[in-house]
Amino acid sequence: MDEKPLRLQKYLADRGVASRRAAEEMIAEGRVTVDGKPASVGQKVTPGRETVAVDGAAVRHRPVRSLTLALHKPKGILCSNRDPHHDRTLFDLLPAEFRGERLFCVGRLDKESEGLVILTSDGALAQRVSHPSHRVIKRYRVELDKPFDTAGIPKLLKGIVWEGERLKAEKVVPNPHRHASARRTVEIHLEHGKKREIRRLLFALGYNVTRLQRFQIGRLTVRGLSRGAFKVLGPDDINRLFG
Repeated sequence: MDEKPLRLQKYLADRGVASRRAAEEMIAEGRVTVDGKPASVGQKVTPGRETVAVDGAAVRHRPVRSLTLALHKPKGILCSNRDPHHDRTLFDLLPAEFRGERLFCVGRLDKESEGLVILTSDGALAQRVSHPSHRVIKRYRVELDKPFDTAGIPKLLKGIVWEGERLKAEKVVPNPHRHASARRTVEIHLEHGKKREIRRLLFALGYNVTRLQRFQIGRLTVRGLSRGAFKVLGPDDINRLFG
């Protein structure tokens, strides 16, 4: 049976190269070619007919096996497949048996943040988790350099525009304990998670983040995973991402 044409970003996602959104960025940056010619976002390819390459390396036509991991990212580790500055990445934490898999990171955390990260070869799953239209809530525990003033909650919920980008929280839960150290901790929920969004939101209100941990995505939590540890997700675990 002949393969049906696919949008190039979906083709790349289905083969574990990157999520659809990241694939679109790669195409726009000129890193993707089809039969040796620069590709365009939205271009269609038929698997097995054209030669698709990323950064000069041909993408294998056969689909990768479906594999999804949950990993507890420690502080100081990059969420990246590439390592231009020789920093450690999430993939250095995986055993050798998984290092040959075409996995990409869903919902990245910056180098100084920690917590639950999903690694998957399933492009459709990555799209469901990361795209705000699917309303998958990510929960973060945030420690600040000074007590959190609840008067700022409406501003976080309404959102701000920072360098032309709209940033907002879906929910803000102050620590119920009244002692000084507890009042420096706040829980923030996001549906999307733009680059350093929580840090930028809170900086706009006059706070510096001293620790940031994502402890839950959907109903899947980091509980039971020590820092640097991972587990392979089965169907029930994956369903909890969308519960």
